[in-house]
Amino acid sequence: MNYQEAISFLYAQLPVFHNEGKKAYKPGLGNVLALCEKVGNPQHDFKSLHIAGTNGKGSSSHFMASVLQEHGYRVGLYTSPHLKRFTERIKINGQEIPEGWVCQFVDRHQSHIQEIRPSFFEWTVAMAFCYFSEQKVDYAIIETGLGGRLDSTNIISPLACLITNIGYDHQDILGETLPEIASEKAGIIKMSIPITISEYQKETHAVFENKANACHSNLIFANQTIQPENIEMGERLKFNVPTHHTWKDIQINSPYVGLYQVQNIIGVLAWSVQILEAGLIPLRKDAWERGIENCAKNTGLKGRFEVLEKNPWLIADTAHNEHGLSLLVKQIEGMLVGQLFIILGMVADKDIQLALEVLPKQATYFFCQSTNPRSISANQLQEKAKNVAIQGISVENVNEAIKLAKDLAKQEDIILVTGSTYMVAEIDQL
Repeated sequence: MNYQEAISFLYAQLPVFHNEGKKAYKPGLGNVLALCEKVGNPQHDFKSLHIAGTNGKGSSSHFMASVLQEHGYRVGLYTSPHLKRFTERIKINGQEIPEGWVCQFVDRHQSHIQEIRPSFFEWTVAMAFCYFSEQKVDYAIIETGLGGRLDSTNIISPLACLITNIGYDHQDILGETLPEIASEKAGIIKMSIPITISEYQKETHAVFENKANACHSNLIFANQTIQPENIEMGERLKFNVPTHHTWKDIQINSPYVGLYQVQNIIGVLAWSVQILEAGLIPLRKDAWERGIENCAKNTGLKGRFEVLEKNPWLIADTAHNEHGLSLLVKQIEGMLVGQLFIILGMVADKDIQLALEVLPKQATYFFCQSTNPRSISANQLQEKAKNVAIQGISVENVNEAIKLAKDLAKQEDIILVTGSTYMVAEIDQL
């Protein structure tokens, strides 16, 4: 079985959430536990750190992986979804899992599919755990897919956990209110395991406090204890933190310039110090700072306020819900001098109305549809946008829309591609 055959087999045989949405979601941990039992319970063979949240968990996972790499550790990183290649989901020290290893794994274990019928995500989690076990990583950073309590990754026994924030997303699965969503995310909190929450939110803090108390877990809210100063936006994101318990005068120099990364970095900082002070992993301030600075080089994270061109600006960002889009729009509007062009594509099972309401009315819109089966059609998205007084045209695909926008834009203008990970993934320049 070659690589393309292996990937085609996985996609053809198993329900895939990013293609099918809710009907591919299999709540409960029975399948993944049974599957991991078949492949030797690899989740017990490495030390792990677990990350959940509505937005920012991918960035936070990459930041933490880079920090550990700068300390000289061999670091596994499991994230989802991928942008261009399936192998992006599973990395060690920034190197994607080899296609040959994927082929061998699928060929060796495909008979279990008929017996267990796992979802695509369950199968991928088992694959990642086997790879990290075989490759003897020192630590693995494990990002949840969605939720936490019933997420397939929630069979690990992590050293510590991080939850970034809570926003409206996947309400059809996780609940209609922020406390309900928080309760699902809080499911990664385990007995006596330290837990960091990046953002204190009045609607959800009690959920985390109650769960942490029940588990006798040390809980901190990062933005209650850390205050960034002298934030500079330019080619890089720079700010400093005067003091944080063990470390003092921390200098942040991030290659990711999205303003929302300030909160992600603060969360990772608070988490790192909590891990250090608990005696779980020996960390140094200088290596931590280098981890943030070298994150792009170390881990290859893409699609987060990524500047693809200048004069005019062409920026791609995977924001895909009301919370993420509102933060993105705030930064874009702050840097806007000329006209704003927004190329927008979304998946149909999001709260599209809520997301559209935070987008600026005074922009030129191009509505697109990605090739992902869950994507809402460009014409349908255009009609929904009219309900919130947003006007625009439908365009066949994102690259055609970029070409049209560039033909219209002046040097001082901004072209923003956003609304869906799958839309951003189809940009040729990415």
